[in-house]
Amino acid sequence: MTQEMCLANAQLVLRDRVMTGWLRVAGGQIVEIGEGDAVPSGAIDCGGDFVAPGLIELHTDNLERHIQPRPKVDWPHAAAIIAHDAELASTGITSVFDAMRVGSIPTGKGGYTKYARSLASELLELRAADALKISHFLHLRAEVCSETLIEEFEEFGPDDRVGIVSLMDHTPGQRQFRDVSKMKAYVMGKRSMTDAEFDEHVARLRGLQAQFGAKHESATVKQAHRFGAVLASHDDTTPGQVATSAAHGIRLAEFPTTLEAAQACHDHGIAVMMGAPNLIRGGSHSGNVAAQELAERGLLDVVSSDYVPSALLLAAVHLGMLWDDMARGMATVTAAPASAVGLTDRGILETGLRADLVRFRVAGKVPMLRGVWSRGTQVA
Repeated sequence: MTQEMCLANAQLVLRDRVMTGWLRVAGGQIVEIGEGDAVPSGAIDCGGDFVAPGLIELHTDNLERHIQPRPKVDWPHAAAIIAHDAELASTGITSVFDAMRVGSIPTGKGGYTKYARSLASELLELRAADALKISHFLHLRAEVCSETLIEEFEEFGPDDRVGIVSLMDHTPGQRQFRDVSKMKAYVMGKRSMTDAEFDEHVARLRGLQAQFGAKHESATVKQAHRFGAVLASHDDTTPGQVATSAAHGIRLAEFPTTLEAAQACHDHGIAVMMGAPNLIRGGSHSGNVAAQELAERGLLDVVSSDYVPSALLLAAVHLGMLWDDMARGMATVTAAPASAVGLTDRGILETGLRADLVRFRVAGKVPMLRGVWSRGTQVA
């Protein structure tokens, strides 16, 4: 059940500023916001803690990590979804677009089988049963270098409420893995392969791209339109690739790999999303452009936790300090992702919007969560 409550004596992170004030919640919505450090009768005294909108995550591999915690170890999907949901709630994430790969290579060393349809069905059943703490949407990652992309897409329809379709091309030697040695270190760190098997894996991916690349790219654009989903690019590297993205109608770029690509995205009006781990670590594990460099140049719009859920709030606070503007930093994980995917009922502290909230304070440079609410109900 949703709670009626008032959070007072808080640093409210508004759209463009931070204000000392209070907010009242009823019926799962923010119903009143006021300025000042007064603590109304019955209110929770936040003692100067920040209160911000709940975090919105557009791209996370975390659910995949839960369904396969180790290579060749498959975990029951429902149990994995519930654990994933609770983990995200504990980090302040109140809305998530769960990334699931469509497009498989069923046979051979380095291949992989499909899983998205069955996983999505169980997720949607749990969501319909109101068994989850936070809001979940589908994000289908369309892998161009695969054999079964079109067949797997056909298993989904408009009723699945797919929110994002990302166009991914992991052909070795371009985009994320321009340096094939970086790809080799990454792949062989996850899978047991000999050098010969890795070389065979690279040759097969390149062959699949040559055979299916153009067909699969065109099909992905059409499927995103069929679902009514936001179409995103992935790992754009050159201005030419960005121009192709713009021609497809893409307005969200996931993890551009170069400064030139990020600048081209902004020139085309495409929002740039970068990974929080890249920002916190000071660079990309694949040797691509650093998120902080993009932030310093005003080319970073949205942040994703990618593979570390707890990094999302940490990255927003980091950006708030970098820019000397906490409202701007927090917007990269609240208002900006909401805008990128057309969620108009959340992402901002405003009356009439969902009471998805986080309360935290900052110790040094590290945020410490004190409470998380989804639709006015405390979930962490």
